[in-house]
Amino acid sequence: MIIDGKKIAQSLYDNLAIDIKKSGLKPVLAAILVWNNSASLRYIKQKKKWADTVWVEFKLFEMKPNVTQIELEKKIDELNNNSRINGYIVQLPLPDHINEKSIINKIDPKKDVDGFHPENVWKVLIWDDTGFAPCTPAWVMCMLDIIWEDVVGKQVVIVGRSNIVWKPLAALLINAWATVIVCNSKTPDIKRYTSNSDIVIMATGKPMLLRLDMVKIGTTIIDVWFTVIDGKIHWDADFEIIEKCGSKITPVPGWVGALTVAMLMKNTYRAALLQANK
Repeated sequence: MIIDGKKIAQSLYDNLAIDIKKSGLKPVLAAILVWNNSASLRYIKQKKKWADTVWVEFKLFEMKPNVTQIELEKKIDELNNNSRINGYIVQLPLPDHINEKSIINKIDPKKDVDGFHPENVWKVLIWDDTGFAPCTPAWVMCMLDIIWEDVVGKQVVIVGRSNIVWKPLAALLINAWATVIVCNSKTPDIKRYTSNSDIVIMATGKPMLLRLDMVKIGTTIIDVWFTVIDGKIHWDADFEIIEKCGSKITPVPGWVGALTVAMLMKNTYRAALLQANK
């Protein structure tokens, strides 16, 4: 069965728009765009579109690709001190001459709606829900809540190892009382772990890494990565075969971005509520 991620995303946007209008607030989300490549521009356009949909004001600050570290940090200071800005992001990736870690660390954690600042990462680890969870792990949890109602006692295998996605996701799942196993593309015999799991979450960029013989019937598979080879899209999971055999599986691409941006808008609304002491 194909999981309808677009339908889930639309429901999230509809409910968020209602909540924001009822609150009487007009949250403001800002974005700093340094490297205006096609992918970054596409992401920014999508964020602007959905911000308008849910009653969030969107402000874009464009900077030249040759911006210096000092200039970029000065812009971050401005946004940190601007009481009208509830939350903001620095669109990644950044040019090679910019120290990305230093930039992320300089963002005010209370406005860090991407959830990348170490303080917010730490809050995820210690079950402190006053912080902001990164958007991709947040929508994975949201989707699992809809599919399973809860993940208490479920065995979950995560195949991936990034700092801003899979490590926070593992923490969120542990916080929700799931049994979590984390693998990566170099783990020997991944099948040993995936074949008995209720949920498998993939993001390695390794085409067809997850095959039909590696999962049991009825497993929920969240596949959030794809690779283009010779103009053809290949998923981390063997989507077409696994889907026909009774598993619940997410298609990619097309809906992952919508869900990620939905969580970004939700974090911005939460930031506005916290700053207004509501």
